[in-house]
Amino acid sequence: MADTALAGPDAGLTQAQLAARHGLQIAGERRPLLEYSRGLWAYRHFIAAYANAKLLASYSSARLGQIWQVLTPLTNVAVYYLIFGVVLRQNEIPNFIAYLATGLFIFNFTQTSVMAGTQSISGNLGLIRALHFPRASLPLAATLTQFQQLMASMIVLMAIVLVTGEPLTVEWLLLPPALLLQAVFNAGVVMTVARMGAKASDLKQVMPFVLRTWMYGSGVLYNVELFERLPGWVTALVQYNPLLVYIELARYALLEQAPLLNDSLLQLWLVAAGWAVVAGIGGFIYFWRGEQEYGRG
Repeated sequence: MADTALAGPDAGLTQAQLAARHGLQIAGERRPLLEYSRGLWAYRHFIAAYANAKLLASYSSARLGQIWQVLTPLTNVAVYYLIFGVVLRQNEIPNFIAYLATGLFIFNFTQTSVMAGTQSISGNLGLIRALHFPRASLPLAATLTQFQQLMASMIVLMAIVLVTGEPLTVEWLLLPPALLLQAVFNAGVVMTVARMGAKASDLKQVMPFVLRTWMYGSGVLYNVELFERLPGWVTALVQYNPLLVYIELARYALLEQAPLLNDSLLQLWLVAAGWAVVAGIGGFIYFWRGEQEYGRG
């Protein structure tokens, strides 16, 4: 059937001219970065509500419900302490239980964020195809969900630290800014893996191995001074491992005698802030550049 000819003031216009005249846009078109950022800010209430809903739904089928927010980190600490504290006898570390718990809780924040972010696009295709909104809302909501989980974990961690004999000191005030920097870093990494996972569905199968390797390279389970046995350039490189940096900041804040690979507090803060800026901005731009791809194909 032949196309119906346009009549009146629209006669003779091409499709592109006609769309421009009536303010039409290509579905899913990537908006300029600043405009996209403003649109994302406008959806901040949706991000918060979606994160809260995901958090509630994650425990809805469990009989103990949100109590698992406390039981899960406690169970992890107990298992790893049995292996590394009792069997492998890492007792040369002062207050090894608190040392171990701090490393586990801080690492787990990034680990769970990355795993949730990997499927934040591929696991929400129905929502993406049905509604128009900045797609970055989904990986950011995944990060916010895990940040809320972290807050419950921090209550448990502080209780462990105090019960095991650590004093309450002014250095504890360094913990909140360290966690905020880690949250920004996580958001950037989550947006990066969200775009990668949108195209490579097998990424969620590979990511656990990547994260497990990252954990062993971050001094979570053992004395970080073991890294000093490595060649000098390797030790220097390890000092810039972002998760080791965030873990060391948390241990510095909560523990009085925790062994640290990097004794320079200023360097730790500079590296932590640098990773937050690089990952946060870089991950956001990387995700934004793929905006028009999500939900297609």
